[in-house]
Amino acid sequence: MKPIHTVEKVDLNRFMGDWYVIANIPTFIEKEAYNAIETYRLEDDGTVATTFRFNKGSMDGPLKEYHPRGFIRDKESNAVWAMQFIWPFKAEYRIVYLSDDYSKTVIGRSKRDYVWIMARKPAISDEDYAAIVDFLQEQGYDTSKLQKIPHELED
Repeated sequence: MKPIHTVEKVDLNRFMGDWYVIANIPTFIEKEAYNAIETYRLEDDGTVATTFRFNKGSMDGPLKEYHPRGFIRDKESNAVWAMQFIWPFKAEYRIVYLSDDYSKTVIGRSKRDYVWIMARKPAISDEDYAAIVDFLQEQGYDTSKLQKIPHELED
């Protein structure tokens, strides 16, 4: 397959911070994830310190935490990264959707094997979710593999 298109430009400073994983086509470590949050921090050397944390198996299940490092591959758009969980391997990470207000994003891969729908809040509207799913279908994803990530919502 051709590489999946990315957004035109990402303001890295605006992109940093917490992102709730709303839904994904999960990797093996993300199966049975609850309260999944990805946090990005831009380092002085231009890499992105990342913390991925979630509860395994239930809302009060054991906390799992991973610390991959992001390497920005396309400095013109800032939309193509490589994410390194284990040295020396780096996984493709493409910002394929980003709302104008930086409240929702989608991270994809050219293989269309994994995808992450994320937002600044632990829930998005049904209309926004449906629009993103439609977008992913247009990009060649098998959206039947999407799983929603349960989050504890504040009252």
